[in-house]
Amino acid sequence: MFPKNIKLILAIALLGYGIYQITETYIGNGIFMFLLSIILIILYFKNEILILAFLSLRKQNFDKTQRLLTLIKNPKSALIKKQQGFYYYLNGLIQSQHNLTIAEKNFREALKLGLNTSSDMAMAKLSLAGIMMQKRRKREAQMLLSEAKGHDKHNMLTSQIRMMQEQMKRI
Repeated sequence: MFPKNIKLILAIALLGYGIYQITETYIGNGIFMFLLSIILIILYFKNEILILAFLSLRKQNFDKTQRLLTLIKNPKSALIKKQQGFYYYLNGLIQSQHNLTIAEKNFREALKLGLNTSSDMAMAKLSLAGIMMQKRRKREAQMLLSEAKGHDKHNMLTSQIRMMQEQMKRI
């Protein structure tokens, strides 16, 4: 995995070399260099390790997801802002299995940096509300649940939100 700035520099260099190759009548080489630069530009916006980590998380393989996320040593230099939010979101989901304090910190960081979809925002706020309920912070949990309900545009989390509100009445 290359840092984000290196990916852009390589993409520009490959694009320039591809144009040079085309002008020198090496059209096949030029097209290949052009395609390589497009791949690097796509990988700038969609980090390959985050894609693999998300796919392994969908398969409920938490150990592999954790290993993939540890490959990103410095998220601030390797990822753009939205990807950093998704990195902390995935880390929060993994850490919620083991350590709620670290999971809370990761979810807060993900919400601060922002996530791509409103369903991810709703899920992060719902998970954070669950952590707040376990820490007996009822007011903050209610606030996060109401925000999660607002972000859940497709009503995918309605049953979980309702279940958490029922559990909150017992606290």
